[in-house]
Amino acid sequence: SSGINAEWPLRPGLLVLIATVACYTPVVLWHGMGDSCCNPLSMGSVKKMLQKELDGVYVLSLMIGKNVEQDTTNGFFMDVNEQLEFACNVIKKDPNLQNGYNAMGFSQGGQFLRALAQMCPSPPMKQLVSIGGQHQGVYGFPHCPGSWFICKEVEKLLDMGAYTDFVQNRLVQAQYWHDPLNEDKYRQHSKF
Repeated sequence: SSGINAEWPLRPGLLVLIATVACYTPVVLWHGMGDSCCNPLSMGSVKKMLQKELDGVYVLSLMIGKNVEQDTTNGFFMDVNEQLEFACNVIKKDPNLQNGYNAMGFSQGGQFLRALAQMCPSPPMKQLVSIGGQHQGVYGFPHCPGSWFICKEVEKLLDMGAYTDFVQNRLVQAQYWHDPLNEDKYRQHSKF
């Protein structure tokens, strides 16, 4: 005998197993510098791939701002702590995330999601996948995929002095600038 009979689908342990396999934890995505939540060539395709591979899983690709343009520019110019507060409010209000979520961040989005897990513990982030996140900060401006004008302005501000109040108050990348040769200055002046 195979041990299977006409009543096997009614066994409680199997029903729990089937329900667990069929129900995926929602996913929150956060893009990197110069990108946006919904770019069909980047985050949009990641969202679609997750929904396809995980059979319709709920995916929230964070938009920091009211539209895609704001989302992109906020990745350069909106205070990181304000971005975290914005993201926390979006996540707290989303009924699909109330039992927790997994998170996937790309570049600075991975770093920001790590901070979000610490600063916004409810609903809980269950797991974090950080792809290229610079969790110890950066020392040197990375390749900038954004518009040439924005990238040049960011470089000018960093050259002025990443730890000056003027630059710290205007540039996201300065807020996670980490000069390993001047640890005291980093700890004293970095906003993030």
